Amino acid sequence: MLMSTLDGVETFPAYPELAGKRVLLTGLTRSHGVDIARAFAEHRTRLVLHVAEDCAETQAVAEIAAQSALDMRMFAAPLVDNDSTVRFARTAIKSFDGLDVVINIADLSLPATGAFASEAEVDRAVSAALTPAYVISRIAANRMRTTWTEGCILNVLPEPKLKTRAARGLAAVGRSTLTAITRAEAEKWAPDRISINAVAPATLSAGLGSTLSCEPDIASLALQLASRRGRELSGMVYEASAG
Repeated sequence: MLMSTLDGVETFPAYPELAGKRVLLTGLTRSHGVDIARAFAEHRTRLVLHVAEDCAETQAVAEIAAQSALDMRMFAAPLVDNDSTVRFARTAIKSFDGLDVVINIADLSLPATGAFASEAEVDRAVSAALTPAYVISRIAANRMRTTWTEGCILNVLPEPKLKTRAARGLAAVGRSTLTAITRAEAEKWAPDRISINAVAPATLSAGLGSTLSCEPDIASLALQLASRRGRELSGMVYEASAG
């Protein structure tokens, strides 16, 4: 996916109204967020990138995004606890004196053993994956509210890379937790015209036509939700089978 993106194979729908918007993308890795970064950069947004995997591939993505974006800031500080996450969120907001769009990519992964010893361990893994996105979303939404900004927040939880039974169980708990958070947060921020949506791992029963099948699909969805066409959509959880 990284090479196809860098070669410019994928194209995205055009939303001219996104030009100049202040966009935060967190959790960029060589596997996730590449197409999202490029899609918003190509729309001439002011882009704040948080790189969760600081490597040659993500550096290349950042360099390409910087060529298209109206302006760009890049951060690679790990979000290891609430304090570091809060500090980063405040720094990201200050980069362009506010945010219009926030997209958080969570890291849902199995332990080194390949399986969890208990349900409590699964819950802790899901909490560790989703807490940074939750904290950043809350801080960003509060700033949007105080500045009368019609904001858009999208939290993305990719499938675990492995397709084992343990991975499917982890994805199911993650999907359920993210769904509950998304609906509660959408209701909380609706009076302030701030939309909260999510992308979660697909259920086994989901039909192929009803899921996002690749990361460019997720990037296109993110663009639509951030555009005028998608502003009325909130509390939605879209399913993705892209791994």
